[in-house]
Amino acid sequence: MKTVYSAPNISLVSIFQNILEGYGIRCRIKNESLFAGIGEIPPIECWPQLCVEDDDFLEAKRIVDETLSEKAMTGWKCNSCGEDIEGQFTECWNCGKSRL
Repeated sequence: MKTVYSAPNISLVSIFQNILEGYGIRCRIKNESLFAGIGEIPPIECWPQLCVEDDDFLEAKRIVDETLSEKAMTGWKCNSCGEDIEGQFTECWNCGKSRL
């Protein structure tokens, strides 16, 4: 397994886990409880890590990078119904179609 995303906050890692699982990419979180080791272990080594299978890494990394980019926060127009949607949403609020 390879680490595709890491953050100091388990909530952020869980959000990306949900995003990747929405694309059908199986993943797991490592170091969920390692925060107790901070002080004995460098803090960044204790951050929760989102890991995916080697075969899924490139696609998962692309999705994570795209989600983190400014492009992901830019508003978009639904291809299905033409509704203007704010950038933080991945589905159309009007018809439910996915941004992708």
